[in-house]
Amino acid sequence: MRIGSKSENEFFLKLNKINEKIQHDFLRLITSATKTVDTKVMLGDSTVKEVDTFDPKNVEVFFNNIINSLKDWESQGISYSYNDDVRRIFTKLEIREGDYVISIHVSLQFHVLLYYKPVQKVIDLQKELSEIIDKTRTSDSKYSDEGNKIILQKLQDLGYDKINEQNLFELFYNDESLSKILSEKIEGSQENEIIEFNNKKKELLNLLDDLLLETFQTSLVLIDEQRLVNGEEGCLCNIDLEHVENNSKQGLFDPDSLDDKSQENIETRINQISGALDA
Repeated sequence: MRIGSKSENEFFLKLNKINEKIQHDFLRLITSATKTVDTKVMLGDSTVKEVDTFDPKNVEVFFNNIINSLKDWESQGISYSYNDDVRRIFTKLEIREGDYVISIHVSLQFHVLLYYKPVQKVIDLQKELSEIIDKTRTSDSKYSDEGNKIILQKLQDLGYDKINEQNLFELFYNDESLSKILSEKIEGSQENEIIEFNNKKKELLNLLDDLLLETFQTSLVLIDEQRLVNGEEGCLCNIDLEHVENNSKQGLFDPDSLDDKSQENIETRINQISGALDA
C-alpha cells in the first residue's frame, strides 16, 4: 500500500499527513543537491557557449545522508541506471516491523548532454581530421568498389555463384571465419598510405572522444513510477507498506487489520524517514 494514497482509514490519514511533509522536504533537499552552475562548452562547429549543469555526486551525498540516518534499515546502496542519454540515480531501503515491511524508494532521473571541452586542442584535432577526410574521400570510394569486387571474386572461388544482399548478410552473420578472411583480403589490397590515413582517423576520433564533456539537466518535479519508466525527467520519493503473509509481501491488505502496537511501530518508522529529511 502506497503511503499518500487516498484512504478513509484514520491511521493512514495520519501517515498521509507525515508523508506530505516528507515529500515537501525531499523536493526541497533535492533541489539544493541539483543546484546548477554555468559552465562553458564547445559545440561541434567550435562555437563556445554557456550551459547550466549540476553535479550528480551531490545527489549521491544527499541519498547517502538518508541511508546513514536510517542506520537500522536495510539498504541497497546507491545505484545508477543508463539508457541512451537518460540516467537515473536511486536507492531503496526497507525495514520489517512484525508482519509488515516499510520501504522507501528515492530516485532522480535526468538527461546527459555531450559537448566538447572549450579548449584549442578540439579545434586543432577537428582541423587535422577534416584534412585527412578530404585526402581519403576519393580513395575511400575507390577501395569500396575494389572491396566489393574482391568479395564477389572470393565468393565465386568458394563456389557461391549467385549472391544477393540478403544472402551476403546471412553468410557473414553465420560464418565469422569467412567475414574475417574477406576483411583481411580487403585490408591487404589497400596501399600503406591509405592504411596510415585510416589509422590516423581512428586515433583522432578517439582523442576527440576523450575531450567530450558531460552536462546534466533535470526537472525539479515529483513524478510517479510510470513517468520514471517512460524516461521523463524528475524525482521520486515513494513510501510503501506491505503485509508479510507466508513469507510473501502483499501490497493489498485490510488497513483495519492493523493492531495498536503495529500502528505505533509503523508510525515511528515513517517519522524516522521524516527526521532523516528534516535538515
